[in-house]
Amino acid sequence: MSKNEFVCDCNMIHQEVVNRTLSKMPEADLFNKLAEFFKILGDTTRAKILFALDQNEMCVCDIANVLNMSKSSISHQLGTLRRMSIVKCRKEGKEVYYMLDDDHVKGLFELGMEHIEHKN
Repeated sequence: MSKNEFVCDCNMIHQEVVNRTLSKMPEADLFNKLAEFFKILGDTTRAKILFALDQNEMCVCDIANVLNMSKSSISHQLGTLRRMSIVKCRKEGKEVYYMLDDDHVKGLFELGMEHIEHKN
């Protein structure tokens, strides 16, 4: 397969397709937020935290134990995930339990895992 096999060799603009796409194009701010969202997910430690929370809601101590990390480093990562609305928490007495923020996050994470597992 040559490097240029998938390069378009035509000089014709399909104006209807271009116009239809441009009419649906969101503002740049949405793409910035989307890129930031995926950048936050693109960290191995945070991916492991999401995996753990996809299994069960958990407190910081439990997540730290599962990942064999300090509570402070887990708390730091959870803070980042919380600010991006990827995880949320609930308080029960003195304990704070974390969970995935909603079904969108859960579905996106599980779909990503399924995609990667399918490709291997």
